Amino acid sequence: MLKAGELDAVMSAHPPESYEKGEPWIRRLFEDHAPVELDYYRKTGIFPIMRTVAIRREVYDRHRWIAMNLLEAFEAAKRRSLARLREYNTARIPLPWLPARTKEIAEIFGEDFWPYGVEPNRRTLEAFLAFAHEQGVCQRLLEVEDLFAPETATRFRV
Repeated sequence: MLKAGELDAVMSAHPPESYEKGEPWIRRLFEDHAPVELDYYRKTGIFPIMRTVAIRREVYDRHRWIAMNLLEAFEAAKRRSLARLREYNTARIPLPWLPARTKEIAEIFGEDFWPYGVEPNRRTLEAFLAFAHEQGVCQRLLEVEDLFAPETATRFRV
């Protein structure tokens, strides 16, 4: 559709095949996008959320514990993933300058540079909901808490 001129632009997790092939009529909106994204983050405190997890309502209603269990499982997986990223002696990601880049990213975003949960992402979520309402995706302005299972809002250990 891009090639046919039916679309002016797309947002995609993966670049279109035409971009990967180097076809000149398709390009990024910002070729050097990292400085633009960093500037936006520094101005707003917002860095786009990369993934979300959804639970079918009927599954959640039958098994209310599932939301917290999923959150804890994903957090444990993330901790292991970040630990592997910082293990330079047996790097799983063979990139030059990986230790320096990892340190630089942590200095910008903090040690947990992909935080999960409501509070660390509140500013981004509120902006998302405001944009969704402004653009007519939502009939009313939703609250951040409307998006999440209440069980994931607080934690305690007995």
